[in-house]
Amino acid sequence: VQLQASGGGLVQAGGSLRLSCTASGRNFSMLSMGWFRQFPGKEREYIAAINWSGDSTYYSDSVKGRFTISRDNPKNTAYLQMNSLKPEDTAIYYCAADPRPYYPYEFVYWGQGTLVTVSS
Repeated sequence: VQLQASGGGLVQAGGSLRLSCTASGRNFSMLSMGWFRQFPGKEREYIAAINWSGDSTYYSDSVKGRFTISRDNPKNTAYLQMNSLKPEDTAIYYCAADPRPYYPYEFVYWGQGTLVTVSS
């Protein structure tokens, strides 16, 4: 499975960005998808996940109410809509995939990161 993340960039505090993660190499509708982020010198933080069908989602407390994970199976793409961004959201964001249909997930496929920078 190959995952390609995109959509990162520079945004002002309070603004929005939408990250995309396009998958290839496997039936996308049989992959649960997750988003992680990593701050400099810190471990990767698990922030959101969505199951095969999209009817079950998970959010960390740090992003709940501001970020929304979704998927478009015909487009082989998962999204992370990020609203009300804060400078502390500045990080490298990674998407990941797990062949299991629902929680608990064990993400075994990883995309390259995309940098999100939120200016104050």
